[in-house]
Amino acid sequence: MDVTQYLEIFLDETKEHLQTLSDQFMILEQEPENMDTINEIFRSAHTLKGMAGTMGYKRMQNLTHDMENVFSEVRNNTIKVDGNMVDLLFQCLDALEEYTENIAASSDEGDNDNEHLIKALNDYLEGKTQASAKEAQPKAEEPEAKEESAEAQDEAAEDPSKEKWTAIKLGSTENTVLTEAVSQGKKVFGVTVYVQESCILKAARAFLVFKAIEELGEIIVSVPSAQDIEDEKFEFDFSMIVITDSDADAVKKAVMNVSEIEAAYVGPIQIEAPKKEAEKQTQKAVAQTAAEGGAKNAPADKKAVGKPIVNRTVRVDIEKLDVLMNLVSELIIAKNSLVSASAQEGMETSGAFNEQIEYLESVTTNLHESVMKVRMVPIENVVQKFPKMIRDLSKQLNKKITLKMSGEETELDRTVVDEIGDPLMHLLRNSADHGLETPDVRVQRGKPEEGTVFLNAYQDGNTVVIEVGDDGNGINVEAVKQKAIERGTITHEQAENMEDKDIVNLLFLPSFSTAKQVTDISGRGVGLDVVKSKIESLSGEVDVKTKLGEGSTFTIRLPLTLAIIQALMVEIGGEKYAISLGSIQTIEDVAKSEVKLVENKEVMNLRGTVVPLIRMNKVLSIESTKSPDENLLVIIVKKGDKLAGLIVDELMGQQEIVIKSLGRYINKSKIISGATILGDGEVALILDTNALI
Repeated sequence: MDVTQYLEIFLDETKEHLQTLSDQFMILEQEPENMDTINEIFRSAHTLKGMAGTMGYKRMQNLTHDMENVFSEVRNNTIKVDGNMVDLLFQCLDALEEYTENIAASSDEGDNDNEHLIKALNDYLEGKTQASAKEAQPKAEEPEAKEESAEAQDEAAEDPSKEKWTAIKLGSTENTVLTEAVSQGKKVFGVTVYVQESCILKAARAFLVFKAIEELGEIIVSVPSAQDIEDEKFEFDFSMIVITDSDADAVKKAVMNVSEIEAAYVGPIQIEAPKKEAEKQTQKAVAQTAAEGGAKNAPADKKAVGKPIVNRTVRVDIEKLDVLMNLVSELIIAKNSLVSASAQEGMETSGAFNEQIEYLESVTTNLHESVMKVRMVPIENVVQKFPKMIRDLSKQLNKKITLKMSGEETELDRTVVDEIGDPLMHLLRNSADHGLETPDVRVQRGKPEEGTVFLNAYQDGNTVVIEVGDDGNGINVEAVKQKAIERGTITHEQAENMEDKDIVNLLFLPSFSTAKQVTDISGRGVGLDVVKSKIESLSGEVDVKTKLGEGSTFTIRLPLTLAIIQALMVEIGGEKYAISLGSIQTIEDVAKSEVKLVENKEVMNLRGTVVPLIRMNKVLSIESTKSPDENLLVIIVKKGDKLAGLIVDELMGQQEIVIKSLGRYINKSKIISGATILGDGEVALILDTNALI
């Protein structure tokens, strides 16, 4: 059976289970006797074991199998959870993540057996064995029975009304084989297997059941046929007749070891009749087994409490959504062309034509919003791995650290979420390593011994704001100033005239660090410049506020969407440009006499605030079409708490525009963030106001 077709689903599901384990281990560390958590860990390990086995990843299967065994004993109260076990479990999680990364990169799990982890897990099991050695033999086997009944409770409720055993018809060949097997002292069983209704990979699960049984004996016949089962042409149950040397319990255990199997019923079939009567007798035996076993044990028809709603979501490759987004973009360009054409030709357009254009505009806007909603994912996908990271850092640094997160449900475009993980991780590591003081220093300063690192996300208009910070030492502005002077970045004179926030922003320069020594945790020659450039590549911005002795907060602002924006169209020197409405504060008509000079640079007084002016025709090296005596048309734009006034020639109005990338070959000009196609087919460049400020 070719399992490569399941690789992507396997990786997606594995990552979800690993995240569940990570979250549950964090809870277990605080609440070692929380049975809900213990059961959840057992189930995740059990499912991972089955998935890895199905795909043929033996090392991953072995490790999760031993984790499952340990938690089977924890559930039965024969092993107690302690701090050492939690540390071991986190090491197992790291090993499983390494296997998953290897599989994602090369479809192969690698050759690391992690024998030290398997030995450590087995040491826990042997410790339990020694403890129960004094007990009588029947009691020593009791945990297994308990485990099975606990699992049965997890998997299904009982319902005497459900009898779906199948009477299997046998041909003369099968009858001969069965009679011969019985004469040799072998056992013949009828087996019916129920797969969980929430299972995505039914065929793969069934394949693993077949494989497990074939290790114990021989499958004579199955209903549906093996081919139909492989093609998923079955509901959630299938039956078979098996010849084996093993007993019924061993067959049942082999089946139940496969994940996502709800229940399995194994009943003996007696073959004593002559050959010509064998078919009749076999059918009767299977039916009789069903009546006895099925009536008592068949799983419930009604859904178990908390069972997930199946088939409500679809996994879609992000490239398919990109294609859909491009088509929506083209539709918006076509709509703009239609509006432009009707306006240019000055036709006496009928009311009906205008209505149709308005209707088209409404449809394209709704379609765009729908596509954007499909692309939006909560940033929880990125931040859920941070609690484990902070726990590991806490151990490494010998600091007591609490991570507080809020707003994980805040949604961003999928492409942004995929890219934002590394910058956030770097900022959190920075806070833990450089920001927080050691416990003894914190106590001396009258702070709680435990330091706090926080990550808050929320939506603010058309942007998403993510704040990362700590209640640690804060940034020493004087140290940054001295370092900048040493490096020749600024002169003594400039340093005297710079505001504190401008000095702190020097930290975002390449390779700029005030750390006395580079550690493995943060730094490593990769400074805040990488964070800044990554965020700016996503059309975002990053800012920092700090107070010495009290802590620092890094604030990241990101656009909700990267593809289609509302923009103000302007003319500069006869050329058309677009400015995102999200960054525009106001538009001012300014008399020439109101422009003043400060340090030989043009500024204006805007209702008590001094705003620097930027003549866009000079920045873009083109001739202005306005005469020097006319009033200036100034667009006030904002970046964080900074304002600037862009001087343009004409306003053309507001328009919904599609952002097209300029590609790798035209990436030198930082003030141009992309281009758009206008209704008449002309290309207009999009100005990046952040870069201009």
